[in-house]
Amino acid sequence: MTLEAEGRTLPEGDKRRQILDGARSVFMASGFDGASMGEIARAAGVSKGTLYVYFDSKEALFEALTLEEKRGLAEALFRLDGEDPDVRAVLTRLGLTYLTEMIRPEHVAVVRMVIGASEKFPRFGQAFFEAGPAQGTARLTAYLKTQVEAGRLRIADPDLAAKHFLHLTQAGLLTRLLFRAGGPVTEEEMRYRVEEAVRVFFAAYGPDA
Repeated sequence: MTLEAEGRTLPEGDKRRQILDGARSVFMASGFDGASMGEIARAAGVSKGTLYVYFDSKEALFEALTLEEKRGLAEALFRLDGEDPDVRAVLTRLGLTYLTEMIRPEHVAVVRMVIGASEKFPRFGQAFFEAGPAQGTARLTAYLKTQVEAGRLRIADPDLAAKHFLHLTQAGLLTRLLFRAGGPVTEEEMRYRVEEAVRVFFAAYGPDA
């Protein structure tokens, strides 16, 4: 299926992507309350009529955008090889990719934006959480269960242990960035944080713990 807009024809999937890209730039610049559908249509290069074919409200567009951002992120970050016997190496790689994503200015801005919008629309925060953090935790939980079964870890509650690892890795870093406190995060700081997270995690959940 295709739609005509602004003198050209695009496949439906491409048109939706064009709208989401335009919406992202407007929401990031103006926040949820400050953005308008007219402004989003202009940024996306489509008519308001075309915009409303895909999204019947600003709320629906915002929710679709934030869900897509977090769902794709969980799938990209939490690709864990359950057959790799070197659990420390697997968790170290995860920790570094996780932190690299957490500190991206665009990611911090999205989190800040969703928090602000959730005061008026609580479902935004719930959906964002379920599509991102909850999915990531579930994937790490499944990996940890596999390692327990293989005798490489000793964990009574893999879900809680997964949350422990992720919180150990960022340990207040995201909060600092959300408040724009402190200087930029260096690669040296990230590596130190991840090394310490893995060390503490194994002190609690290693096979000899």
